[in-house]
Amino acid sequence: MMPGLTDASELAHALEPALRDACGGRLGAVRWFRTDWQRGGAATGFSTFQYEGESAPRDVVVKLPIGPTEHKTLVALGKTDAPTPRVAADGWELGSYDVGWVVMEKLPGLPLSVQNGHAKESFDLLAGAAAVYYKHSEEAWPIDASKVQKIDWAKLIEQGREAVKVSHIPHETEWNDALKKVQKGLAPVLARWDARPINAWKHGDLHAGNAMKRPEGSPWGPPCCVLLDFAEVAPGHWVEDAVYMERLHWAHSEKVDGVKPVSLLAKARKAVGLDNGDDYADLANIRRLLVAAAAPAFLRTDGSPRYLEAALGVLGRLAPVVMK
Repeated sequence: MMPGLTDASELAHALEPALRDACGGRLGAVRWFRTDWQRGGAATGFSTFQYEGESAPRDVVVKLPIGPTEHKTLVALGKTDAPTPRVAADGWELGSYDVGWVVMEKLPGLPLSVQNGHAKESFDLLAGAAAVYYKHSEEAWPIDASKVQKIDWAKLIEQGREAVKVSHIPHETEWNDALKKVQKGLAPVLARWDARPINAWKHGDLHAGNAMKRPEGSPWGPPCCVLLDFAEVAPGHWVEDAVYMERLHWAHSEKVDGVKPVSLLAKARKAVGLDNGDDYADLANIRRLLVAAAAPAFLRTDGSPRYLEAALGVLGRLAPVVMK
C-alpha cells in the first residue's frame, strides 16, 4: 500500500493516472465500485478500452491490486478458450509502485445469482463453466500440491464448541453433544481428508454471483458462461468447490430446485474428459462434515439461526456415515 493510503479504493484512485498511462492512453476514466460478494482486497472499476482498428471502445473492468495467482489465472487463461474474462491489458507496476493489475472484459447484464430463471439452469451453467475452467487451468500449469492451503479443522471445531457455550445459540445442547462426538473421532477423518488427491486448481469462491453470460455477437469471443473473481484460486480437490456451492444453500434448500452440486459438477467434469476419482462421494461427505462442524466458529460472519440449524442437520446426518 502507498504511504498514507488505507485501503484498495484509495490506492486505485491514486494510481488511476499511472494506470491510464500504462495502457497507452487507450483506457478511459474509471468508475470504481465494490460488489457485496467480492472476495479479497482489490478495488474494481468500470471503464472503456480502445482497441486499435476498432471504431468504438469496448467496455472493460479494471481490478487492482491483485495477487500473483489471480493475475496468472486471468492472463494465462484469457489467451485460451477457458470461460474466463478476456484480458485487454495487465501489468505488475504502476508508476514507481509494484502493483498487480488487470483490465479485462466487462460482461453485460447481471450475475446468474440475480437473473430471472430456474436455479437448475444456473447450476448447470456454473458447473459446466467450472469443469472447463478446471481443464484449461490444469493444461496451463501443473497443480502444485505443495501449495495446498492448510485448515486447522480441529482448532475451528474447538473454537466452535466454545462459541456455542458462550453465545447460547439455539439447540445449544444438541450442538455441544454433536461437536463432542466429532472431536472424539476426528483424527481418522482428518487423516483421510489430508490424504485426498490434489487434482484441481479450485476456484475457491464458486457461486452464481461469480458467473455471468457472454452474449452472442460479443467482440470478446463466443457466447458462454464466464467465471469471475479468481482471488481464492488454490490447489485442492474439486469437491471443495462443489461442497462450497452446496453449503451456500443449506439454509435455503428450496432455492436449489433439487440440484445436487457435487453430482452435477462430477458429471460436468466427466463430460470434458476429467477424472473425478473413485472416492469423490466419500470425500464430499467428509468435507460437508468438517464444514458443518466448523459452522459455530463463524457466528459473526455466517451465524444466521437458519444456517446453523441446517448445518446441525448436516452434522447429525453425516456423522454416523463418515465416522463409522
